[in-house]
Amino acid sequence: MLIRIVAFLLETVFFVLIAAALLRAWMNWVRVNMRAQPGSFVMALTDWLVKPLRHALPKSLTQSRVDWASVTAAAAFALVYAVLWGLLSGLDFSPMALGMLLLFALKMLLRVALQTLLVLVLGYAVLSWIQPGSPAYVLLSRLTEPLLTPLRRVVPMIGGVDLSTLALLVLLQIGLMVLG
Repeated sequence: MLIRIVAFLLETVFFVLIAAALLRAWMNWVRVNMRAQPGSFVMALTDWLVKPLRHALPKSLTQSRVDWASVTAAAAFALVYAVLWGLLSGLDFSPMALGMLLLFALKMLLRVALQTLLVLVLGYAVLSWIQPGSPAYVLLSRLTEPLLTPLRRVVPMIGGVDLSTLALLVLLQIGLMVLG
């Protein structure tokens, strides 16, 4: 039972760290002000790793639109989580086990990305109905628009209701099912 509790706490801590690093990368991609919330939160949570990575990565990567330091931090968090999970599970570190740990880390990274997007889209959908003028709605709109815009070209509005958000939620859920 103690191992299950430690595994749960480990997953929770690393889920938050990975999500923060990925959200930081996404917020930089869509050019959201990082001084407002949740930008200041994700920066406080990830600066200790992202800033040194910015200095360590080649200039060509740090000057691109993609925040490679934040993406690398998220991948590093996933790898550390996989290794700690492997140690907790009593996994031997044979070449086959190391390959499994890499796949486990990649799966964790993708799962966190999909679940984080799911929460953002769900928050956007709820706020679009109850408080569409709020600052949180504007932020969520900026974060979800790059994903919703292509779907709006395909998914028709029905009765004045934009179903692209529902379609994206379904696609994200399918992605999580495929990972599971």
